[in-house]
Amino acid sequence: MIVDDLAVWGPECVTGQPPPIADARAYCRRLALGHYENFPVVSWLLPGPLQQHFCNVYAFCRWADDLGDETGDPQRALQLLSWWRSETEDCYRGITRHPVFVALRETIEQFELPAEPFLDLISAFEQDQHVTEYETFDQLRDYCRRSADPVGRIILRLGGCYNEQTVAWSDSICTGLQLANFWQDVGRDLEIGRIYLPAEDRDRFGYPRDALDRRQTSPEFLDLMRFEVDRARQWLLDGRPLVDAIPGRLRVSIDLFLRGGLQILREIERIDYRVWERRPVVTKRQFVTLFLRSASRATVRQLRPWRASR
Repeated sequence: MIVDDLAVWGPECVTGQPPPIADARAYCRRLALGHYENFPVVSWLLPGPLQQHFCNVYAFCRWADDLGDETGDPQRALQLLSWWRSETEDCYRGITRHPVFVALRETIEQFELPAEPFLDLISAFEQDQHVTEYETFDQLRDYCRRSADPVGRIILRLGGCYNEQTVAWSDSICTGLQLANFWQDVGRDLEIGRIYLPAEDRDRFGYPRDALDRRQTSPEFLDLMRFEVDRARQWLLDGRPLVDAIPGRLRVSIDLFLRGGLQILREIERIDYRVWERRPVVTKRQFVTLFLRSASRATVRQLRPWRASR
């Protein structure tokens, strides 16, 4: 976990000479390839020149996420996230101390990345420390706008395909993925005191708070989860045109993430929405199948112009 690295790269330890750029790049690569089992496959799909940049962005997100989730103390988390925000702002002033920012500075400069998506991510993790449940879906959507959508916007800039339409599609996919993860992890989130099922939806389907606290599976809960799964699926499908708007090998990665989100929702349906009793997961075999489908789709699309010219 990132918290284990605080003894080396925490706020008390990064006041000296920053690491060489080669060491900083290697550090980000180790984080990206070691903390997420599917990232090596995804990174292999990326165009070579983009792989290090994706590792740099991933390392930033990994640190921010773990500082918010892994310390076990909301006040300590807020202190560390405030420090991470300061490091981000200093990076945009040309001052880098931490290996993540030494590497990320190159990415920021090459692709002219604005600070907003990085700061939005930090604000979402800060919100997690004092907002533990949501009254309305609009409030939850605002959280997704800062906790998920910024990653897609950064990817669009790295891929050179950032415009108003692609941003709208990307935001839809990213929010859909975030919602799918929420509904996959209803039980896990409750264990750490977080409830993402909006109160207005629970009220609409007649599922009271005390039933949620008891993890009660009732007809009302199953109807509620069916509604949330259908809504998440619609967000994902509304963003699907983005896949065909993305150039080259990056298209396969986007398609794979989209398919992965839809597969999570199918797994929730497969267990009849009984997420209190069992956490739905996408197996490695299913992931390989999704990867092959994404790669096949991209190959067919690339061959169409060639066939038409013959």
